[in-house]
Amino acid sequence: VMFYRLLSVVQRQRTSRGWQNWPSARSGASAAEAHSVALPAQAQVVICGGGIMGTSVAYHLSKMGWKDIVLLEQGRLAAGSTRFCAGIISTARHLGIEQKMADYSNKLYQQLEQETGIQTGYIRTGSIFLAQTQDRLISLKRINSRLNVIGIPSEIISPKKVAELHPLLNVHDLAGAMHVPEDAVVSSADVALALASAASQNGVQIYDRTSVVHVMIKKGEVTGVETDKGQIECQYFVNCAGQWAYELGLSNEEPISIPLHACEHFYLLTRPLETPLQSNTPNIVDADGRIYIRNWQGGILSGGFEKTPKPIFTEGKNQLEIHNLQEDWDHFEPLLSSLLRRMPDLETLEIMKLVNCPETFTPDMRCIMGESPLVKGYFVLAGMNSAGLSFGGGAGKYLAEWMVYGYPSENVWELDLKRFGALQSSRTFLRHRVMEVMPLLYELKVPRWDFQTGRQLRTSPLYDRLDAQGARWMEKHGFERPKYFVPPDKDLLALEQSKTFYKPDWFDIVESEVKCCKEAVCVIDMSSFTKFEITSTGDQALEILQYLFSNDLDVPVGHIVHTGMLNEGGGYENDCSIARLNKRSFFMISPTDQQVHSWAWLKKHMQLDSNLLLEDVTWKYTALNLIGPRAVDVLSELSYAPITPDHFPSLFCKEMSVGYANGIRVMSMTHTGEPGFMLYIPIEYALHVYNEVMSVGQKYGIRNAGYYALRSLRIEKFFAFWGQDLNTLTTPLECGRESRVKFEKGVDFIGRDALLQQRQNGVYKRLAMFVLDDHDTDLDLWPWWGEPIYRNGLYAGKTTSSAYSYTLERHVCLGFVHNFSEDTGEEQVVTADFINRGEYEIDIAGQRFQAKARLYPVASLYTHKRRKEDVELSDLHGK
Repeated sequence: VMFYRLLSVVQRQRTSRGWQNWPSARSGASAAEAHSVALPAQAQVVICGGGIMGTSVAYHLSKMGWKDIVLLEQGRLAAGSTRFCAGIISTARHLGIEQKMADYSNKLYQQLEQETGIQTGYIRTGSIFLAQTQDRLISLKRINSRLNVIGIPSEIISPKKVAELHPLLNVHDLAGAMHVPEDAVVSSADVALALASAASQNGVQIYDRTSVVHVMIKKGEVTGVETDKGQIECQYFVNCAGQWAYELGLSNEEPISIPLHACEHFYLLTRPLETPLQSNTPNIVDADGRIYIRNWQGGILSGGFEKTPKPIFTEGKNQLEIHNLQEDWDHFEPLLSSLLRRMPDLETLEIMKLVNCPETFTPDMRCIMGESPLVKGYFVLAGMNSAGLSFGGGAGKYLAEWMVYGYPSENVWELDLKRFGALQSSRTFLRHRVMEVMPLLYELKVPRWDFQTGRQLRTSPLYDRLDAQGARWMEKHGFERPKYFVPPDKDLLALEQSKTFYKPDWFDIVESEVKCCKEAVCVIDMSSFTKFEITSTGDQALEILQYLFSNDLDVPVGHIVHTGMLNEGGGYENDCSIARLNKRSFFMISPTDQQVHSWAWLKKHMQLDSNLLLEDVTWKYTALNLIGPRAVDVLSELSYAPITPDHFPSLFCKEMSVGYANGIRVMSMTHTGEPGFMLYIPIEYALHVYNEVMSVGQKYGIRNAGYYALRSLRIEKFFAFWGQDLNTLTTPLECGRESRVKFEKGVDFIGRDALLQQRQNGVYKRLAMFVLDDHDTDLDLWPWWGEPIYRNGLYAGKTTSSAYSYTLERHVCLGFVHNFSEDTGEEQVVTADFINRGEYEIDIAGQRFQAKARLYPVASLYTHKRRKEDVELSDLHGK
């Protein structure tokens, strides 16, 4: 028998201090009556959205001293997605920044009741993550090792131990599990009400039943908000509108793209069991079965992420509060079957309700936060991918820090709104992508997996030619990039389906591409790189670039400079190469995902000067990377120009003709440390130049190569990449790039003071290169990224990127080494001597492998290939 009743997550709304008798900060009127209360004429900050995100931002801003804040909610407080949240706080996440956000949220919610007097229903239950396969267990072991080093207790447990912790579970098909004892459950709506209460007591004014019509913008800055109750002038606007954040962003005079989309999300509620479950019964995540399970009033709350989700509101349909959507038992049936397999005793249990509520998802399964690249003062916090409660506290804190201090206390690039561009805002793209994203939340994600939807959006003119030659593709910022090229004799189907944490099936293919780069010549299509031109009528371009970049750009025409674009703290906002085309013109090459971020940074610092022009020319040029000792032969034969080092020194740029095509920008650099050239080709000549290069290159053994070969080459040469190894909190002094800083030039630049201070005080982390010692490439798990580094048995940092070096025949990892005090845990100065004296291990899914650390690569190791047994690892100790 099925019996239904309306769900009320906030059961005490009418008796305790809930939304109905909510105090307005200044007027004393209740929020329920706010429709009759005049809004303030102005405020410093207006927040749109009264769910967990909006209230968390208001709470943290008020804690940091900002008081002139208005929070607007179109319906009732906490009556949107927050009200229907399953109430599970889970810290086990793949990304380090997400682990930190969830850990902070957990600690915050635990003490909210004491701080505010509002009961939040916080109960520490712990979570058990089940593994039905060995690969899932490996994935859990990787997460477990990362949780332990940041102070979140967790352990890998046996199926027998699972049964002891949760006797109702069927454990016969399990390979193992991970237990995270400090996870919890809480009433999400009550948490939002508690956050709002604390914010209100700190001076924040809260008005419900007040809709934001649009944000007023003047000269690229927020000036105010138009609501259905009147206007409020403000300097800052925060879009915490949840599933309506996309619509709200587009409603402005200057539309702002916030790529997210809602899907229906289902969970069921049951009557209490015959012997009601204890309130501290652990939460269960059975990702292989696609379900989660928690105690709910002695019964069960269970939902999941099905393979065939149902996107909603694609046309932008609006509604004030999220009324319960239609039940769909047919749709839920696979999840119900999975639940009954895991808990067979539920067969006879009475189901109260199937809840259907919308959840918002983003194109890459990561939440969206930060300031708009287009409008100063317009901040966003939305798109939580069904983890809003877990992230709410931490995300609100980081966004508040961003607004108050200009920067969050952690590197949040992976969550930054500026990782997206307008290209991700198509409704069709979002609808298709979230249908892939929602099931992926519980899919096993092995290293180097790729999204399948929204592909072939941005392509090089050579895409079809390369595809026909066996290119296998990955996507970065919407741009298709070749991973490697499958030879005609390879079993393509097996390769495509190969997914593993161990040695991958593409190993031999990439080895042959790397070998060709070392011994002959390869061509890699690198058209996705971000390309800007900065020109001026006088010296304005040089002056502004000297201020924005840390290396000296006052170089002779034709020279290329590797340089960082730093923030006030000396951290990398971007790491790029700049060629001086002439006295007044510069060509800037940056990582693919820097297109929006770099543009916003440059625009922000370039005054509205009619003498200065910034142009994005990414789409104008196809970029071919010609790598290898025979690249010089290919290029000289095609250009009939001298290409010897005397005529064409390293890090030099010349405009030349290649084949029949004129105006090719040729640069003597390859981003790998190998000899060769980058060719920046106007797109209409791309096919011609590629054909000529391949034709002439035949006699020199030319072949296509992909980004996997590039990665192997650059990591073995200790080349750090922005977004992987470098970020906004790492400085040139921390990664051995002091030579790229113009300290002695007497020229001011952003970050100079911070770097001078750091040079005087010493650095607290240093980038090192680790060569794995006792690691069997064929049999052992591979390092990919994020593995803990141990020095003399103590945690010292994490790897940032890794690759197999076909030259050394070893795995090489890059990562930062910290010096944590054994007594206090505080960070201390890291010297070269400290790095060199340590004994190192890399933790791969709980197993530690010895490694030798270096602060720079040894040239002799790369001049000729030695067998693994012959490599003197004593060579690898720093001098």
